[in-house]
Amino acid sequence: MADSATVEAARRALGPVGVMLPNVPFAPQPTVAEQRAAVTRWEQAGHTTVWTNEGVGGKDAFTQLAILLAATERMTFAAGVLNMWARPPETAHGAATYLAQAFPGRFVAGFGIGYPFQAETVGREYRRPAASARHYLERLREVPPITPALDAPYAAILAANGARMLDVAREAADGAIPTVQPPAFTAEARAVLGPEKILVVGLPVVLDEDRDAARAEARRFLTGVLAGGDSPYAANLVRLGLPERAVREVADEVVEAVVAFGTPEDVAREVRAHHAAGADHVRLSVTAADFATGVAQLEQLAGATRT
Repeated sequence: MADSATVEAARRALGPVGVMLPNVPFAPQPTVAEQRAAVTRWEQAGHTTVWTNEGVGGKDAFTQLAILLAATERMTFAAGVLNMWARPPETAHGAATYLAQAFPGRFVAGFGIGYPFQAETVGREYRRPAASARHYLERLREVPPITPALDAPYAAILAANGARMLDVAREAADGAIPTVQPPAFTAEARAVLGPEKILVVGLPVVLDEDRDAARAEARRFLTGVLAGGDSPYAANLVRLGLPERAVREVADEVVEAVVAFGTPEDVAREVRAHHAAGADHVRLSVTAADFATGVAQLEQLAGATRT
């Protein structure tokens, strides 16, 4: 874990709201030029933090972050997440330290244990995810000194959507990133983490002036996430008090609890709800059909969500 000064500096650098670089499933990756243009637009619009994501293979998140950091002047960039199956912790630590040294005060490292198929991709077995994440984070800092020494500190936070992973985030990381969760879970996460840790909330967004159309698209998105009530996300929503049938059928009350949909003002209201529940930072990710649309929508949100 980083020292308290580094954690507090990361909290300030993230600010209250950030945006996720759009990731459209099964679509070609946007070019480097398109990504540079997107973050430049967002910086001019007033966004202060951009998040990127990573699977296993096809893209190296550290390389992407370095390119985008160099393309902007002031923005903070955060990984949400660096996949633990993509590289050993010693390599991740070296890369994170280089970014922290090259762009002081502008980089936050988010890590995640990913999914079983990603472990299988690299010939590993996905077992005991919370224990595996703890082991990774512990090794992240316990690496032999390198020459020349790199002493640039950085905050490392953990994707955490359940009780066990939140415990790991409290004990072995500098904070947590729950996502696709209602404000009730944000409040639980803050209670588990305590006031010192960084709490980032991932909030899915459907932007459409037609609220009925936005609700329908939000339901379509959430139906895939909840997988007919069989996913861990679904179990968590039931545990938090939503009716099992409503979760299974992705009823309106479930959509409204988890997804920010409608106008920019509607999205801003949901952002405030997570802040009130204890979030330091809310990360917005849109469900747009293509990269360019997603970039434009997130640009549109800059004014409404600025606090």
